[in-house]
Amino acid sequence: MSEKIKCIARVSVLVVASLLAACTQEQQNKISRGIQNWTGTNGVMEVYAGDKLVRRFIKVDKVSTALGTDDKAPRAYRYGYGVLDENLNFEVDPGEKKVYFEVSDYSNTVFFESPR
Repeated sequence: MSEKIKCIARVSVLVVASLLAACTQEQQNKISRGIQNWTGTNGVMEVYAGDKLVRRFIKVDKVSTALGTDDKAPRAYRYGYGVLDENLNFEVDPGEKKVYFEVSDYSNTVFFESPR
């Protein structure tokens, strides 16, 4: 790399770091979520019936809130795409495929980054 490019890279990193330091925690969280929405995540969505795990979706990029077509108001469910982990082992096994799913706001669900 040329010295000019290295210098530009260093200055860019310093500028970005300075801008982030000036942001509030909430602004930093919004930036982080925006980056994650762009790059995706390796999320897990678990659905419970009482205290029993009944469904698990793995390799979920993101979970979105549905919006009305005409009024753009948030609907009472979330949706996403992920692999249905039929045997609940956190692995994509033969025959397990990526599916579309919806979960109600009234469901007992947990969404988290995959531990593996």
